[in-house]
Amino acid sequence: MKELKQVVGIDVAQKELVVTIGRLLEDLSVDLFSYKVFKNNDKGFLSLVEWVAKLVENPKEVHYVMEATGVYHQKIAYFLDTNQLKVSIVLPNKISNYFRTLEVKTITDKTCSQVIARFGLERKLDLWKRPKTVYKKLQQLTRERDQIVAERVIVKNQLHAEK
Repeated sequence: MKELKQVVGIDVAQKELVVTIGRLLEDLSVDLFSYKVFKNNDKGFLSLVEWVAKLVENPKEVHYVMEATGVYHQKIAYFLDTNQLKVSIVLPNKISNYFRTLEVKTITDKTCSQVIARFGLERKLDLWKRPKTVYKKLQQLTRERDQIVAERVIVKNQLHAEK
């Protein structure tokens, strides 16, 4: 049976990527056919792309889909984009709402990656575009400011307690 679409669903965590590969077949059935865990670092990203290339016919046509998970998804997204691979980043509430529509009883990293893959197969997702460098710098400065403000509050509270 002919494949219409292939998706790699990635559940991103701080230290690992839990990955499921799925395909949408001609009769519109979904086949989730492979699962693996990789480290969330450059070596793990390379292993992921090599593993996917071994399992699919046309690796450049595979669509990688992941949730926006704070900062943890950013390195893999940049890596895939640098290698001219299709990437979509989905808001967590969309995946969460979709998850509730399925009859999945247990929530594990594996089931999350399967749901993300299925979501990518069933939806027409926009491709992620790398933000301009100025936005990345602004994001970093904003995070640093938030951290300094939080530390300032702690010091103020300590001074108040001393008085």
